Amino acid sequence: QVQLVESGGGSVQAGGSLRLSCVASDYIAVASMGWFRQVPGKVREGVATIGIGGTTTYADSVKGRFTVSRDNAKKTLYLQMNSLKPEDTAMYYCAADWARRLWGGSLTKDDYAYWGQGTQVTVSS
Repeated sequence: QVQLVESGGGSVQAGGSLRLSCVASDYIAVASMGWFRQVPGKVREGVATIGIGGTTTYADSVKGRFTVSRDNAKKTLYLQMNSLKPEDTAMYYCAADWARRLWGGSLTKDDYAYWGQGTQVTVSS
């Protein structure tokens, strides 16, 4: 059973930065991977994704502020979050899928079979 473990969440003031990490228990070079976030009462939304080809895609709300990257040797996915806003407050989840092998990744939650437990990000104004 594949495990994904996120870390790096916390509380910051608006304008601050955080770097999230997600360590996988399996080799990720051929996995589509992404970051999602969810606030209570709302649907989990895709934030950033990186495919097996290294192509990245971002939600419009985070373009220019967030950067997703991967280190296949370390089996780790990262999300660098800069210029954080209060509306970025959410539980952030790492997701991975080995079956679809999406070259460009996906921001659709149904495209992922494996999920981490989440890490909370809170941005105060």
